Amino acid sequence: MKRKKITRRDFMKAGLLTTAAAALGPAGFKPTGLWAATPTIKGPVKVGYQAVLSGTLAGYGAFHNMGVMMATEEINAAGGIGGAKLEVDFRDSTLRADESIKNARYFVDSWGADFLGGIDSSGQALALAPVMAELDRVLMVTHAATEKLTEEHVFKNGVKQVFRICTPTYQDGNAAAFIAKDLPVKTWSTISPKYEYGYTCWEMFKNTLTKFRSDVSFIADSWAPFGTTDFRAHINTILDAKPQGFYSTEWAGELISMIKQANQAGFFQKIKQVMLPVGAAMDVLEGCGPELPENVWISGRYFFLYPDDKRNNDWVARFHKRWDHYPAYVSETGYSALYAFKKAVEAAGSKETKKVIQALEGMTLDSPAGKRIFRKEDHQAMYDVPWGLTKSDPKYPFKVMGKQIVIPAKECFNRPPFTGPGTVPPFKA
Repeated sequence: MKRKKITRRDFMKAGLLTTAAAALGPAGFKPTGLWAATPTIKGPVKVGYQAVLSGTLAGYGAFHNMGVMMATEEINAAGGIGGAKLEVDFRDSTLRADESIKNARYFVDSWGADFLGGIDSSGQALALAPVMAELDRVLMVTHAATEKLTEEHVFKNGVKQVFRICTPTYQDGNAAAFIAKDLPVKTWSTISPKYEYGYTCWEMFKNTLTKFRSDVSFIADSWAPFGTTDFRAHINTILDAKPQGFYSTEWAGELISMIKQANQAGFFQKIKQVMLPVGAAMDVLEGCGPELPENVWISGRYFFLYPDDKRNNDWVARFHKRWDHYPAYVSETGYSALYAFKKAVEAAGSKETKKVIQALEGMTLDSPAGKRIFRKEDHQAMYDVPWGLTKSDPKYPFKVMGKQIVIPAKECFNRPPFTGPGTVPPFKA
């Protein structure tokens, strides 16, 4: 399948302030259940959005931008937010915490943003949380997964200005263990990123799995620094240990490199079960193509074929027609974040931060990923994402999920107050 190469310059030329209503038409998809727009909002409604647009992870920023642009156009074509035009300024966050803070201050202090969105790095999210309290603007995190953002900053420290619309590490660690407990595997190993995300998910996976199975052990781990391109030594470490199961939170280009090099070493023929919590990311599926083995467990923060309902299927079809790509999970989370702002502002009848926070807390949003509910206690969006086994499908030039298993968020997400009995899965019935 021939794909268009979309560059950062293409996005900047297109701009995010255009309405482009004719391109979508009156039948364009919009999440259902939104309150009718009222003319009480003084516009425009301005959202400052940042994601990685440079370096090896620039593809993530491009996918963010696709979803954000579509939502912006749709919302404006339908009358905006409470009758006010939606405007979005999109900036490169890189992966540096200081750069994300600089962008946030620019958005609010210089550009006059009402709300902020995006963020790929967990380190950036943690650094931004206290800044958002100072700036007093709502930040909707669409990618960064650290559970500490919502458990510590929002719930314990009371930073009410931060919300997260994507799944956190619970899907990668806890939910993976729910799948692993039923696999014929007693010994596990990992190659994972040598920073907090990798360490946290591996510990979460181990802790949850051992509560289900007393017969499992974890016999090898190998930690790859950010930017690793040669995984051969890591792969050999795992093969030498001869585990039955393998779990890895490598992601993006590093996961693609690891898979291709593992294929060369015959890795997937020697390990019984393989679990890749971010393996369902579109960049990985497209980057690996036919080289991603069959019957590997993969997941993500959204998978474009789930849920199999009209809302999601229509959105995916329109997305593919527009971009000649299938949506990545950050495309969906960026898209839905703007609709969350729309619903909250119209419910509050105001752009005022305090009123919008009150509207978002406990709010239900129908979105391509399904029904989301923003948990009041910690502002984490609760929604379900599948795990599935890879298989070939003639409809697609890459592997998709065949057999799927959905561990409901309410069963695998940590619960407030996050300390003490009954706060960490598995939960007693």
